[in-house]
Amino acid sequence: MDFKTFSDFYPYYLREHSNLHCRKLHFVGTCGVISLLLLFFFTGNLMTLALLPVVGYGFAWVGHFGFEKNRPATFKNPWYSLLGDFRMFWDILTGRVSAF
Repeated sequence: MDFKTFSDFYPYYLREHSNLHCRKLHFVGTCGVISLLLLFFFTGNLMTLALLPVVGYGFAWVGHFGFEKNRPATFKNPWYSLLGDFRMFWDILTGRVSAF
């Protein structure tokens, strides 16, 4: 699908993440990514950067292939998908999107 703006993309992104288990796994993965970025910032250890895609995509892909039974939006819209992940994380934190 071709989206002109992130505002057009985000409702699609949420539909692709309708399963609560998938959302939880995304949330945990994003927490891990943020933690690794903070760890890198404070330690300068490059290994933490190497772990970013493993943690970020690992949890997300388990959610998609195991629970949603769909292909991650990353394969079609990588930048909007990354932005969508952080937006959904924020929306879960603020109660706009349910996951727990």
